Amino acid sequence: MAFNPAAETARYIDALGPEALQKAADYTSASHWMLLWGLLASAMVTWIVVRLGILDKLSAKLEKRGWALRTWLVGVVYFLVYAIINLPWGIYEEWGFEKSYGRTSQSLGDFLMQDAIGTVITALVGALFFLGIYALIRKAGKRWWLWSGGLAAFAGAATMILSPVLIEPLFNEYKPLQEGPVKAALVGMAGEAGIPADRIFVYDGSRQSNNFTANVSGLFSSKRIAISDVALKGASIDEVKAVTGHEIGHYVSGHIWRMVGVLVLLAMVLFFLADRLFPRFARLFGSNAQIGDPVGLPILIFTVGFLGLFAQPAMNAVIRQGEREADNYSLKHVNLPDALASALVKTAEYRYPRPSALQEALFYTHPSVEWRVRNAMEWKAKGMANAK
Repeated sequence: MAFNPAAETARYIDALGPEALQKAADYTSASHWMLLWGLLASAMVTWIVVRLGILDKLSAKLEKRGWALRTWLVGVVYFLVYAIINLPWGIYEEWGFEKSYGRTSQSLGDFLMQDAIGTVITALVGALFFLGIYALIRKAGKRWWLWSGGLAAFAGAATMILSPVLIEPLFNEYKPLQEGPVKAALVGMAGEAGIPADRIFVYDGSRQSNNFTANVSGLFSSKRIAISDVALKGASIDEVKAVTGHEIGHYVSGHIWRMVGVLVLLAMVLFFLADRLFPRFARLFGSNAQIGDPVGLPILIFTVGFLGLFAQPAMNAVIRQGEREADNYSLKHVNLPDALASALVKTAEYRYPRPSALQEALFYTHPSVEWRVRNAMEWKAKGMANAK
């Protein structure tokens, strides 16, 4: 009987069972609605911060402290105040929602502790970034947005370099692979791709999420492949090899640099539009702030975030292309299509495998699991045909 990629794809997906497929569909659909609710929550918090006049009062008190220090402190206080007011929604969005679908086993106490650490980092670093933005507005005038791409590139690259070293270890423990057949297999794969053996790590991703996942992060000497312990606990050696092959594909293809380039273009477009639309958003929130005034930071951030939602489909399209390329790298260099397919099906628990074309285009950062499994099965079919 001839091998049928479509039938094999259906077999893999249907093996999840109707109950699991429906749960994945419900979770995925609800996740998309969360984008809207999150926007509304952000609008409400922004309105509260503006109406309370906290930043106006703080800026007035710091008038004699120097422009740079005053701008940075206004930013720090804004991020902290925003996080406090937004905390109820943040708990539900990032913990309660995931808990309700069985996607996390993290305790609320641990979540709050890590959220506090993240908030402090965001306040300190985010305020520094927007200090740079306001400096551009002061120095470059109407063309400030054009230079924002360079600032975004610098900030993005710095974050990618430092994050694996300074930030990620605050939230998870990263360890080299333990000796054994898994390490032997992965080190060999990494060596063939020119990746040092000490650049492959395992981290306790199960602390925050039950998702089957791995990632590539960092730049230059901090660049690494990290595999969640969830993937190692629930996968065969072949599945781990196939998934690692996918991550190696990201690594050797330089997809991180592609994202830095996209970040530059996106920053310029979003800040250009924010510059034009800022007065309208300021009036909506009842503020008289000008775009170059740091007390208008809540409005600037909301405007950029609002516009960013409309840019998300374009960003997703770029990311999906990278995921396709990484899949194909794994198929070509590891050549375990069935292992890749079975590993991909495990991600269908939190990413519905059969979305509509419109749903995938608007919301999916990865190609649908159905498409990816079909791609693997077609690769397998070609291999079988060539072997005859």
